[in-house]
Amino acid sequence: MSKANKSPSPAVAEEGDYSALRELFRPHVESFDYFLDKGLDEMIESIRPMGHVLSPMRDARSGVLPLYPQECRQARITYHGEFKVDVCFQYNEGAQIRHTFNFGHLPIMLMSKLCHLRGADPHKLVFHGEEATEMGGYFICGGMERLVRILILQKRNYPMGLVRSSFLKRGAGYTDKAVVIRCVQRDQSSVTIKLYYLQNGSARLGFWLGGREFLLPVGIVLKALIDASDREIFTSLTCCYSDKHGRGKGVVSTELIGERAQIVLDEVRNLSLFTRTQCLVHIGQYFRSVMEGFEKDDYETVAEAVLKDYIFVHLENNHDKFNLLIFMLQKLYALVDQTASPDNADALQYQEALLPGHLITVFLKDRLQDWLRKSKRLIIEEAAKNKGFDLGNALEIRKFLTKYTTSVGRAIESMIKVGKVNSQSGLDLPQRDGMTIHAERLNFHRYISHFRSVHRGSAFAKMRTTSVRKLLPESWGFLCPVHTPDGEPCGLLNHMTSTCCISSFYNSEGVVKIFGEMKKLLSAELVRVGMNPVLPKIERTGPPEVLHVHLDGCILGTIASATIEKAVNYLRTLKLLAHSGIPEDLEVGYVPLSFSGAFPGLYLFTNPARFVRPVRNLSILSDGKQSIELIGPFEQAFMEIRCPDGGDGGRQKKFPATHEEIHPTAILSVVANLTPWSDHNQSPRNMYQCQMAKQTMGFCGQALKFRTDVKAFHLQTPQTPIVRTGTYKKYYMDEFPSGTNAIVAVLSYTGYDMEDAMILNKSAVDRGMFRGHIYQTECIDLSTKSRDNIPETFAKSVLSRDTRTAIDSDGLPRLGQAVHPNEQYYSVHNSLTGVIRPVRLKGTEPAFIDYVAVNGAGSKRGLQKANIRLRRVRNPIIGDKFSSRHGQKGVCSQLWPDIDMPFSANTGMRPDLIINPHAFPSRMTIAMLLESMAAKAGSLHGKFIDATPFANSLKKDKDPRTPNSIVDEFGPMLASYGFNYHGKEVLYSGVFGTEMDCEIFIGPVYYQRLRHMVSDKFQVRTTGRIDQITRQPIGGRKHGGGIRFGEMERDALLAHGSSYLLHDRLHSCSDYHIADVCSFCGSLLTATMIKSDTQKKAKHEMLGLPTVRPPKNFACQACKTSKGMETVAMPYVFRYLAAELAAMNIKLELRLSNKSGLPPSQES
Repeated sequence: MSKANKSPSPAVAEEGDYSALRELFRPHVESFDYFLDKGLDEMIESIRPMGHVLSPMRDARSGVLPLYPQECRQARITYHGEFKVDVCFQYNEGAQIRHTFNFGHLPIMLMSKLCHLRGADPHKLVFHGEEATEMGGYFICGGMERLVRILILQKRNYPMGLVRSSFLKRGAGYTDKAVVIRCVQRDQSSVTIKLYYLQNGSARLGFWLGGREFLLPVGIVLKALIDASDREIFTSLTCCYSDKHGRGKGVVSTELIGERAQIVLDEVRNLSLFTRTQCLVHIGQYFRSVMEGFEKDDYETVAEAVLKDYIFVHLENNHDKFNLLIFMLQKLYALVDQTASPDNADALQYQEALLPGHLITVFLKDRLQDWLRKSKRLIIEEAAKNKGFDLGNALEIRKFLTKYTTSVGRAIESMIKVGKVNSQSGLDLPQRDGMTIHAERLNFHRYISHFRSVHRGSAFAKMRTTSVRKLLPESWGFLCPVHTPDGEPCGLLNHMTSTCCISSFYNSEGVVKIFGEMKKLLSAELVRVGMNPVLPKIERTGPPEVLHVHLDGCILGTIASATIEKAVNYLRTLKLLAHSGIPEDLEVGYVPLSFSGAFPGLYLFTNPARFVRPVRNLSILSDGKQSIELIGPFEQAFMEIRCPDGGDGGRQKKFPATHEEIHPTAILSVVANLTPWSDHNQSPRNMYQCQMAKQTMGFCGQALKFRTDVKAFHLQTPQTPIVRTGTYKKYYMDEFPSGTNAIVAVLSYTGYDMEDAMILNKSAVDRGMFRGHIYQTECIDLSTKSRDNIPETFAKSVLSRDTRTAIDSDGLPRLGQAVHPNEQYYSVHNSLTGVIRPVRLKGTEPAFIDYVAVNGAGSKRGLQKANIRLRRVRNPIIGDKFSSRHGQKGVCSQLWPDIDMPFSANTGMRPDLIINPHAFPSRMTIAMLLESMAAKAGSLHGKFIDATPFANSLKKDKDPRTPNSIVDEFGPMLASYGFNYHGKEVLYSGVFGTEMDCEIFIGPVYYQRLRHMVSDKFQVRTTGRIDQITRQPIGGRKHGGGIRFGEMERDALLAHGSSYLLHDRLHSCSDYHIADVCSFCGSLLTATMIKSDTQKKAKHEMLGLPTVRPPKNFACQACKTSKGMETVAMPYVFRYLAAELAAMNIKLELRLSNKSGLPPSQES
């Protein structure tokens, strides 16, 4: 606990101030930076042309000026830069001719290398209409802030053993077991390969090409990759089995592997394929028809292209591919024999993240390839049509190539704006839509959460299984166990912990990693500690004597299981050294030997998009400092990490801890870390608070003056909390406060506080507590709204002398003017007819004109585009929702006068808010009681109180004078000022003035006002619009409709026996109708009116329900008589049902109780 230090103002904030906040947004920004730096070049190199992107610019008369994000938000345009590609043409081995093509515009991420705000200090950011804490990481498309959602993908370049029933559907003879590997190329595009196990002991290699899955016998692929004999393949496959080990520790093979290897080789021999060339020709025959661009090549070339572009695309060397395929076969057979356990695809251990830059790279490559395909088709069609077409004419070719160029930039912008990836191939992504979300700034908690969220995939939301949603131990320290929504996305939408980050292509100095050099360096270091490199044509052994060493999916060699732990410790030491050349985020996944556990080996990962987090390495370095090491989820499962409480966590002595957590709060997300003393609350309450913190009506932004959000909630009088965690100051939450320190009394008073309702002090509300505004911006663009291309502009009639309206002389509203519902607030002039059309305010709530911005004032057509922001006052009223920071939500039930509130005997203070004591026992939110005590002590001593959770867990050497509990810490502080030790006070009734029997627990608690307000939700209707078909009231609050009274509500009224009320709701007040029914044939639909002179007289108005009808003569069309016609009151929808049934040739007949006895033949 220390004295309050004043938070630095944004105007004087230094560059390093927001470094912790910048870390939260770093994965988004760095992934897009790499896309601009190297990713775009690598991707375009794989399809030959070269490209570059320019910074966002806008045209002006004085020249080209930089375009800033604020202008894009105001004008509802996209913050983008020009995308140009240099394409080289070569005709008949001649010289290359370079042409530059403009591919439209590419959206630019804020704060990326091409953003004009990159590196700007808070002064410059404020000058350009941004927040001082603006960190970027999102795009502006059509004026809306769009964020690419981080999705969970399968870990790249790692063979996973899976058991799935869907594998059985591949065909007859297939089993439910397979080894799956997702191979990722340098340009981030990926191909997933599955090695299926067949019932006969063989295997099939499956991959997707052109929208369908191709399955190849594994023996043919092995022989096609390298020129190996059957004996070499047999030896390679069976090297991991030895008779001397039996079924001991780490044994992954059985004696069946030899028979299976024989079956694999026999399949190839049965097809009469003996050499590599024959296998290549065999593959080429199948694939020449489906491989685009290889229609005229020979079979061998086609097969080489298939092996290069679809088989283990992350490896360039065929020997490496052969070794990896052998390893995958061994793992598959171990999975079948149950000597190795299957991998859990839902565990974070086998997952990574899809970052914005990577998604754009992959999608852009697909669009460029599509452009090449379309252009090629156009040229071929033109050449076939036009005999005089000259392929050597560069201008003609250029004309065809430029036809589809701008569609590339439009496709990227559309993907970011809508979140839909339109591609025929599917791009090996888990979903096609929902890739982007709106980066809402409802409050700062919600805004940060968008950047820290990771989603499992929309496909899982519809699944009935719950295994995907479970919180698994592998997620410890990477995903927050508390911060996940309840309801449908529970467990699918998770949030990264505050210390978790994602590895990128940049090192800590901001330099791009060179993976080729890293691989050489790691290989050399591993050889130094005893690794045998894999060389072609060498027979080798396998587990348990030696273990394979993998680096990013490539087998480097083998290392003896006796010395492997020494090698692992050596690599970890190199990670901690600053200039060793080994990346600091290297993942050293050592899977030890076990009995039927995970397949053993040493798996090293340096690639980007991995989750990493810092822990303290307990090994003492030469300088005597304990260093921070970055670890990943794959290696964490096999490491010994202890908690920082000084205990051993129940560990045995032979497994000592090698690492230690830095702080217990590292397992919580940023939002979960803001709950004070969350370790004293019941877990579901902390989950509720994480959701409610994101629904708080807070101080939405300091740049509110320049914002054009469709809807913004703004709290007028926020306060900083007296009780806060360490995270609150670390991330500068005081820049966006979200609540008020209210004096809360825990008391049953008047009965208006039952069931979580709360009583608010009316005088406190009048003084400004919880007062707020809603800002709604309306962007009016008359150029798009004009009908029949008739230009419209904002204007006011010259003849108008009415000064009472809100419309100013330019047709736009005056600032600060109050506008009531159905009043005019701007007017539009039609240039063709000269008519000025005023536009009225919709809705039922008055508003103030807060801000008017004009866009494109210099256009020739006049004033056509404007943003009008309306401000609506929202003071607390009965029915509004409030919440403490401990998931204790409730609605305001009364605004009680100050004179009737209870008052303290000590201070005379009256509470701002009264809540019911029954809110605590079942919910066990003890931290709220502690907060009340601590805030009272803090306000008396003039201190902010540190309420970081798990603080007691860090005290290893306890001082005997240190209090054991939080109550004992703050009790003496209260007592020193003459207050009760436990925070209770004697209160007097505000109504009777008598002392209350019990002492009441009272103190300041930080309360939040939530966005759910009764003014936005109440729905009331007497009469109004009805549905044209059923004549029942329409639904929807927006259209003035009614509330649905459904089957269950009907059952409830029936159970209560209130049949008259039921009749009133479902009949009299709904679709009351008087029908003419023929009592002879019982038909509802055959009545026709017989017109007479009396009918033609004017109708008289009738009040109420039409109990008496004007005299009308009706006849039954079927019976040809008017004698049996009766009037029956019924819901109109019943008549509609009769008409629907008649259309299906089903007659509905009504039998009336007063039916006439005369048959139709006897009538006169």
